[in-house]
Amino acid sequence: QVQLVESGGGLVQAGGSLRLSCAASGSIFSINDMGWYRQAPGKQRELVATITSGGTINYGDSVKGRFTISRDNAKNTVYLQMNSLKPEDTAVYYCNAYLFAIGTLGTLSYWGQGTQVTVSS
Repeated sequence: QVQLVESGGGLVQAGGSLRLSCAASGSIFSINDMGWYRQAPGKQRELVATITSGGTINYGDSVKGRFTISRDNAKNTVYLQMNSLKPEDTAVYYCNAYLFAIGTLGTLSYWGQGTQVTVSS
C-alpha cells in the first residue's frame, strides 16, 4: 500500500514563508512526476508545481517567482518552499505522485490527504 504524507502547513502572515514536505512510502518500484496542487473553498483544484524524476519543473502562473519545488529521490520526498505568501494562497495543498507500486499493473496517480495553508492579511 502506498501513502503520501504531507506536513508543514499552517497559519502565516502575508509576506511570510512556509515549507511543505510530502513523503511517499510503501511498496514503491519507481516514482515519475511529483507535485503540488491546491484547492481553495468554492474553487477547483489547481496546479501549483510539478517536478519530474529528471528535475524538469512546471509552475502555475500564480506562484511563479514565489514558490520553489524540489525533490529528494533517495527519500521519495517532494518539497514546496513558499515565499512572499499572499492571502489568495490560502487553500488546502495536496501532494500528488505518479508512481509504479509493486503489485500493480503500471504507473498510477496517488494523492495525499492535504494540508491547510492559511495566509492572513
